[in-house]
Amino acid sequence: MAHQQAYPVADGGKLRGNKVLSDGPMTARRLLMAVAVLFAVSLFGSPALAASGPFAGMAGQWAGGGTVSLEDGSVERIRCRASYDVDGPQMGLRLTCASDSYKFSFLGNVAAHPGGVITGNWSESTHNINGILQGRGGNGVFRVVASGGSGFNANISLTTRGNHQSVVIRAGSQFRGASINLSRR
Repeated sequence: MAHQQAYPVADGGKLRGNKVLSDGPMTARRLLMAVAVLFAVSLFGSPALAASGPFAGMAGQWAGGGTVSLEDGSVERIRCRASYDVDGPQMGLRLTCASDSYKFSFLGNVAAHPGGVITGNWSESTHNINGILQGRGGNGVFRVVASGGSGFNANISLTTRGNHQSVVIRAGSQFRGASINLSRR
């Protein structure tokens, strides 16, 4: 009897006050609904995951740093912020970086087309230049060429893996290039 008082829920090997789950259709339906609700909450609870299309993994706010190489051969550390507004196969982007002596603010709008083709336009407000973007990409890896006025051309490589992103820019102007590592905020 003392044993039964210490464990009042046990009574002859059965649990009192608790229902045993059956394998009936109502229990399976409730379990499937619970799983579906949890999946939907986890999927749509994050703006990066709620977006769809080839740019989905990039959606949101990012921050980090890297280096910028200038025409005179100097290399400076930079801090950067990026934001990506993804809407299916289209994306608006902003990348702003600054060092002690250099700053750039890159804005763009891009669209993905069949076969991994990427097209769009861009502008850089600090140096007042703009142009077009053309390239290819998918699965978190994009390679585009930004071309614009005064013979400006830059190769841009962007790789996104989970919450980490690498941006490499190579140009032939006062701004020779940048290597940037970002993390999702």
